[in-house]
Amino acid sequence: MDDRVGDFAEIQISGDMIFEPILEEGVFRFDCSAKDRQAAFPSFSFVQSKLRDTTITSHQLPQYVPVCKCIDGQQIVNIQLPDGTSFYGTGEVGGHLERTGKRIFTWNTDTWGYGSETTSLYQTHPWVLAVLPDGKALGVLADTIPKCEIDLREKCKIKFASLAPYPVITFGPFESPNDVLVSLSHAIGTTFMPSKWSLGYHQSRWSYDSDAKVRKIAETFREKGIPCDAIWMDIDYMDGFRCFTFDKEKFPDPKCLTDDLHAIGYKAIWMLNPGIKHEPGYFVYENGTENDVWTLNKDKETYVGCVWPGPSVFPDYTQEKTRMWWAELVKDFASNGVDGIWNDMNEPGIFLNIQKNMPESNIHRGDIELGGHQNHSQYHNIYGTLMAKATYEGMKMAEPNKRPFVLSRICCYLTGDNQSNWDHFRMTIPMVLQLGLSGQPLSGPDIGGYAGHATPKLYGRWMGLGAMLPFCRAHSENRTIDHEPWSFGEECEEVCRLALARRYRLLPHLYTLFYLAHTKGDLIATPLFFTDTKDPNLREIEDSFLLGPLLICICTTPNKRSVPDNLPKGIWMPFDFGDPHPDLPNLYLQGGSIIPTGPSVQFVGELNPTDTITLLVALDKNGKAQGILFEDDGDGYDFTHGDYLLTHYVAELKSSIFTVKVLKTEGSWKRPKRSLCVQLLLGEFSMFEIQGVDGEDLCVSMPSEQDMSELVLKNENQHKYLLEKAIPIPDFDEAADYKGAELARTPVEIQSGEWILKCIPWIGGRINYLVHSPTGSEWIGSRFYSDGYEEFSGLEESSNGYENSAGFRDGFESHVGKSEKFNITARVISESGEDESMSMEADIGDGLIMQRQISILKDNPKIIEINSSIATRNVGVGSHGLSRLSCLRIHPRFTLQNPSHVFVSFVAVNGSTYEIFPKFGKHYLDGDLRPNGEWKLVDKLAGIALVNRFDPDEVNKCVIDWYERMVTLELCSEERSISDDSPIKISHNYEVENIC
Repeated sequence: MDDRVGDFAEIQISGDMIFEPILEEGVFRFDCSAKDRQAAFPSFSFVQSKLRDTTITSHQLPQYVPVCKCIDGQQIVNIQLPDGTSFYGTGEVGGHLERTGKRIFTWNTDTWGYGSETTSLYQTHPWVLAVLPDGKALGVLADTIPKCEIDLREKCKIKFASLAPYPVITFGPFESPNDVLVSLSHAIGTTFMPSKWSLGYHQSRWSYDSDAKVRKIAETFREKGIPCDAIWMDIDYMDGFRCFTFDKEKFPDPKCLTDDLHAIGYKAIWMLNPGIKHEPGYFVYENGTENDVWTLNKDKETYVGCVWPGPSVFPDYTQEKTRMWWAELVKDFASNGVDGIWNDMNEPGIFLNIQKNMPESNIHRGDIELGGHQNHSQYHNIYGTLMAKATYEGMKMAEPNKRPFVLSRICCYLTGDNQSNWDHFRMTIPMVLQLGLSGQPLSGPDIGGYAGHATPKLYGRWMGLGAMLPFCRAHSENRTIDHEPWSFGEECEEVCRLALARRYRLLPHLYTLFYLAHTKGDLIATPLFFTDTKDPNLREIEDSFLLGPLLICICTTPNKRSVPDNLPKGIWMPFDFGDPHPDLPNLYLQGGSIIPTGPSVQFVGELNPTDTITLLVALDKNGKAQGILFEDDGDGYDFTHGDYLLTHYVAELKSSIFTVKVLKTEGSWKRPKRSLCVQLLLGEFSMFEIQGVDGEDLCVSMPSEQDMSELVLKNENQHKYLLEKAIPIPDFDEAADYKGAELARTPVEIQSGEWILKCIPWIGGRINYLVHSPTGSEWIGSRFYSDGYEEFSGLEESSNGYENSAGFRDGFESHVGKSEKFNITARVISESGEDESMSMEADIGDGLIMQRQISILKDNPKIIEINSSIATRNVGVGSHGLSRLSCLRIHPRFTLQNPSHVFVSFVAVNGSTYEIFPKFGKHYLDGDLRPNGEWKLVDKLAGIALVNRFDPDEVNKCVIDWYERMVTLELCSEERSISDDSPIKISHNYEVENIC
């Protein structure tokens, strides 16, 4: 094992970091000391690690110098920036676009159903983009692989903390954020040029579990005229979740299936996970064992962890020989007609484990250029990326003349297992933008939400948004309602059809943007503040974004249209494709711009180079515009040898003469003989259309001013007519027969004092969201139908409800104890908004009611008070006024943001002090072992504790139940009969404390 980290365990140093210019002008590497510089691990961020380690000649000095402090093996770096600085980046994160006040930890984690305050998601980007008050920008990279804290809670200050030693790289300040990101791309590389078909629409689900189901989905898209290019197969195609196998009954002939899909224009994407079933006789396990490719445990024996197949082993992708072994398997697998691979669970996620990760003490026998033999804690954050690279190589070996399509939950594309609700819909834009601002421009959400049931309105709006994003795929989990475009009624189906038709019309523009991203490091989707980085009013807008000069405005609430509150300065021309609809985004083209569009097709394979090219033109104040179009074969690598066509178009209106011509071209690809259609945007959704031949100058006299006014009025009236004629998607309340509408209703929110919580009265009164605002800590962030804070009226244990072959619970729990529909009986909000309380009750049968009051008061805003009880309402005469035996159980399941650093502490009734650390299963505390009125859920890494106080006379038993990244801290009353005079009560409260 490499012991370079141990050399720094006791060193304590502080002060300005030493620096050297690297890479190019304006880029600096900072280290705590010369010794640290020599001892740092190789760079995994830089495409070529030596570029980080090679000093260049430069006369510039850094404008901002970080300060470092090293204590007990941790290197803490602070960078102070001017007042008025805004922060972005930090990779895949929930919450708002502007990151001031946030704190995250870079530790790739399977955070299924994450919330806006979840501190670690699926990917790692120790990167902050700072936009300074004058509009210039600075990028800061902590070039470290292990877990890294990024703390932006202090205004205008960046703080990194990770295992010493590691360098910090600064890019800039440069004139604009785009300049910073272009410079970053010179270090980390640009995005891969995707095949054109991969920019079409993808349909996925866990799972289309049979050959017949896949065929039916594919046929229905074509029958209904809804564009689609790819169908995805999740894990159920496998034989018992064994990778590189097929279920012989459900998928008897995968090659025949893929051939038939190809015949009607589809690509087939298949999932591969890293967990390989630990099973003698299984060819992958046997071959991997023979080649000694598995990750080892701390005893240097093969590590076995539980995932989908049950006990499984995991390839050690830090070794070149393992990556080549995996690539060979992928190459052979691709012979079944596989067009793309989906790498999932590659954080790597592990079941039946509090952290949901493999032990940090596991051993990887890494290549020397990666850092050599190290514990998993060193390589955890690059495990998935190395797997994706190996998969890419395998696909490239299988089809050398095609661009591999590899989607990975880690390192690229997706935004993780989101939820089907408006909160996650609203997080889509900032999350995709943050990934782009962190050097990853190709990404997109699970349209409609992965976890839970979408409503027609939510799904349609999400499709309208998703169709405009760099990557476009709908995906949903099993046992939710169907999530195909036709699953939510005719109105939603029509919106999906229109939204996807728009995407395919815009493919020439989108494909051109990807060429610029690949060759220059430009972004695909950018925030509005990119139009004017000096305008502070644009820096927090997150319901709109740009695709080049194209502005997309999204409505993020179900009852409003997509009308922007604040367009950037300049000329912005609204337009559509003759498809106005209240549930589709509004589109605007920036003055001075030309974007290419194409025909509406069912799949990319229907496109033909001879199709008419349409140019949308928006003139600037000087009557000019310009734009480009990139074309090639849509796949393969000939474009890298010059076999492409890059056309620079210009347009000008001068003295009523409108001219469009080709200014210049690049590449050797011959221009096809085709028509050219130019649509000059006039405002108010109006356009003047001109026909010509592509490549030839187009010159026309514009109509008279009166004729133009009449044309604008005519088009404006036509637009209004079509908009009024369009049928909006009904809200769920309007669709009484909609399956799943009950689960998709909007929770009741309480926001007061230091707390934000959301409650679902109609599903057991569940609290499914609990956030402490000052610390940004999310203590509950669950789905509607499981987990969160619940209360029950019985002693029965909860039922697992479902187990897969690995024997773990998937979250769909059905409690035998009563969990009824609550009705809100009172809600009080003070005039000042500082006091807020809500009372609710539920009929639990046999003359009993369960009551609960939640309060946050201005006199004590730090605390949430919850008073719960079971009381009689109408107990029968024959019972002598006594009810059946009952027990009140307070059952909150809290999210563990840092499961390796948490424990429960309390002083018991007997005076003893206890600290209970995570260990799968239940811990029962009764009698004198009960907490004496207070217990704490302590997160040492975050430096906070959730304190739960209660009256020990009301609590007969406490239960701690550790689970995957969650823990339940349950309070149980005694079990007894209830009368009018003797209800069962438990009054308790929650508060967050800072700890040393």
